[in-house]
Amino acid sequence: MRNIEAVVFDMDGILIDSEVIWRLVREEFCADNGMTWSAEDQESTMGCNTAMWSRLMVERLRLRERLGMDEAAVAKEIKARLLRKYEARLPEREGAIAAVHRAAARYKVALASGSPNEIAGHVMKVTGLDKVFLAATYGDDVVHGKPAPDIYLDVLKKIGVAPDNAVGVEDSGNGIRSLKAAGMGIIAAPGPEFPLTPDVLALADRRIDAMAEFSVEMVEDIGRARRPAQGR
Repeated sequence: MRNIEAVVFDMDGILIDSEVIWRLVREEFCADNGMTWSAEDQESTMGCNTAMWSRLMVERLRLRERLGMDEAAVAKEIKARLLRKYEARLPEREGAIAAVHRAAARYKVALASGSPNEIAGHVMKVTGLDKVFLAATYGDDVVHGKPAPDIYLDVLKKIGVAPDNAVGVEDSGNGIRSLKAAGMGIIAAPGPEFPLTPDVLALADRRIDAMAEFSVEMVEDIGRARRPAQGR
């Protein structure tokens, strides 16, 4: 049995229904410039930090050749479009804020979001979660974004909890692979717009389809079921 000490939440797709908006922003950008953004394109960027998703956009859309845009230029454009939508309406995922508060009543809670720092910071202030999370690591804070484990290992170090004693909540394949690489317990919470493939779901300890399903009992069950690191 593992003594779970912390729960770490992703932001996009978990706390806010933002993956749909990220997709919409990229689709609008492409439509404005005579290009298309596919479902496969969107899936490739989910959970990635700014450096990674901007590189993917430049490569997949051939932005240097078509528009003379590099990673910095497309990142600036997409972030500006996204922030305008967030300022108009922040799409909180139903039950997510309450889930964080339930977790915080029992465990240390933290945030590991691949979003750009200014975007994630805006969301934290608007939701009031900046006063709940003990620590946060954003996409721009680490060199290697999800699916690398860096972002989770960094935030766990900030709160003084070992990966074996922590559970993460993620919606994307990149995020779940990041948790697995970090050696943490995993709750998969995919949104209806972006279902997970069976091989990704197989990596998770539990799956929920709504954030209202998150419970302390679920976290405790994961702790009871997880074997010692050397036995995995």
